[in-house]
Amino acid sequence: MNDVQLLIGGHAVAARSGALFERRNPVSGAVVTRCAAAGAADAIAAVDAAAAAFPAWSALGPGARRAKLSKAADLLEARAADFATLVRDETGATAGWGHFNVHLAASMLREAAAMTSQIGGEVIPSDVPGNLAMAYRQPVGVVLGIAPWNAPIILGVRALAMPLACGNTVVLKSSEVCPATHALIGSVLQAAGLGDGVVNVISTDLKDAQAVTEAIIGHPAVKRVNFTGSSRVGKILALLAAKYLKPILLELGGKAPLLVLADADIDAAVDATVFGAFANSGQICMSTERVIVERAVADEFAAKLAKRVAALPTGNPQEGEFVLGSVVGLPTVERVKHLVADAVSQGAKVLCGGDSTGTIMPGIVVDHVTPSMTLFREESFGPQVSITRVDSADEAVRLANDSEYGLSAAVFTRDLARGIEIARRIESGICHINGPTVHDEAQMPFGGVKSSGYGRFGGKAGVDAFTELRWITLQTTPRHYPF
Repeated sequence: MNDVQLLIGGHAVAARSGALFERRNPVSGAVVTRCAAAGAADAIAAVDAAAAAFPAWSALGPGARRAKLSKAADLLEARAADFATLVRDETGATAGWGHFNVHLAASMLREAAAMTSQIGGEVIPSDVPGNLAMAYRQPVGVVLGIAPWNAPIILGVRALAMPLACGNTVVLKSSEVCPATHALIGSVLQAAGLGDGVVNVISTDLKDAQAVTEAIIGHPAVKRVNFTGSSRVGKILALLAAKYLKPILLELGGKAPLLVLADADIDAAVDATVFGAFANSGQICMSTERVIVERAVADEFAAKLAKRVAALPTGNPQEGEFVLGSVVGLPTVERVKHLVADAVSQGAKVLCGGDSTGTIMPGIVVDHVTPSMTLFREESFGPQVSITRVDSADEAVRLANDSEYGLSAAVFTRDLARGIEIARRIESGICHINGPTVHDEAQMPFGGVKSSGYGRFGGKAGVDAFTELRWITLQTTPRHYPF
């Protein structure tokens, strides 16, 4: 049992109301976490603590911030086993997924640490004689980060790493699915010596989430919001941020297409699809959900893919290491089964998978899926991938773009120039040529278009998102005025 409190101003505290909520393991149903349920007053206290810590943290030089963030990365890695256990118990994911989360999250902290000395500006030529005009970037204040459960360490750290590097302080609102995992991130950063109130972590019961979130966004000290999660919730938060005129960065859902052209290396495309569709049981915003393949190679591709997926080790992650562990809950099982059954009723064919034991789901491959089927359009966020057959590369691009989403995509072809040309035509924030749709690196500009959100995490794009660009001038000679 993990007992989790709020982290406010450097102290672990109970919710003022004394309220608690529980998180159960999706496989066994046993309570694994008992957590403080913050109310609006707790949320305001967290923002106040972050605001009080801002002057000292923002005044630190880049070297000092770099050292503390680098230490946090080391401490994060030292707790890898603890993180992996929490991820397994709270979300049902495999230990391997937990360890991968720690590895990438640590690299995000180190990349953010490296960026502390790269927050630059520029001198801009002025038409006014003797006027030195500068574009200057400075920290904004308090940043609210809202992180999801599916890649809890990666996305929890991403919500705060670059804001901290830029000199901001942070309130992290944890997911009700993995509050202990997100609380441990806060503990690690506190142990790294960032200072009381620099990072605050609050958890709340789902029924109170909207009121708590509005209390934070509406607080005058909060200057930026970043959210990773569903497009449905993202739209609600976008409206809420607009109400208070707060800039918000949204990384939302996806329905990633992987295009297999007739000249593709089929084995490489199969490898990328297996990884992209079934890493973390397909519960990744970049997961490959739609394979759009030219008809000339579709039979070969489908047969090889089904054989590979049927052989993926599947089981309870508490009993061993598997590729496919548990999904996050029974609603995921029901959603995936409904989408697949609907497609089958309209002529699609299941090549492998379909049965599940509780929340343990083997991989599903569905062939002959058409754009008229709901499976082609709605995000399944589970261990399935569909195959849609087309007659040309142009048709493949058209169907790839025939989606409300636009986060990640991939194209497989031996003609690299053609691959670049096609990648440029695909409506997505990210596109990989001869690589999987699931790919993230700390220094890259990560984000989507359309219903997949707007704004970018990572590298210089992250600096732009979490700093204020100001115009400052210095008049170095007497200035002439018209009156």
